[in-house]
Amino acid sequence: MSRETLMAVSARLFARGGFEAVSMRDIAGEAGMLAGSMYHHFRSKNDLIASVYEAGVAEIAAAVDAAVARPVLPWERLEAACVAHLEALLADRAHARVMTVDLGRLDGRLRRRLVALRDGYERRFVELVAALPLPTATDRRLWRLQLLGSLNWTPTWFRPGRRTPADIARATVAALR
Repeated sequence: MSRETLMAVSARLFARGGFEAVSMRDIAGEAGMLAGSMYHHFRSKNDLIASVYEAGVAEIAAAVDAAVARPVLPWERLEAACVAHLEALLADRAHARVMTVDLGRLDGRLRRRLVALRDGYERRFVELVAALPLPTATDRRLWRLQLLGSLNWTPTWFRPGRRTPADIARATVAALR
């Protein structure tokens, strides 16, 4: 069993049930291996969580960075970032989806580490929102958090076939615009 396979199984289970609800035994069972064998790849569950989360951040960051490299206008750049963000969250590989899992119950040290990773990713959206021609009185931080909150909630209700992730992202940006 490869490290990548364990991470993929873990990402799927964490995204579905949260970090605290999933045990190493659950992951091992889903992966078809003994729980003790996982410790060959990861020293602890926290190390596994951190690795999966880091992979998720890297996955979604790469998608957003590639998407915003093309458009020039601020609204087009934001829309492209939102489309890439949502497509990454809803992709089958699920690594990025762990970024929407509640971090509140994690060990404080691990939580701070993951929040720092998430904040590093979200700086992209801070810059994108800063470039928008919004009314002067707009609280840009709150506006950005509402946008990301809306996008990040989508995996809980999304059903393939009705609307594409791109359609949903564009409609979300249009509604806030």
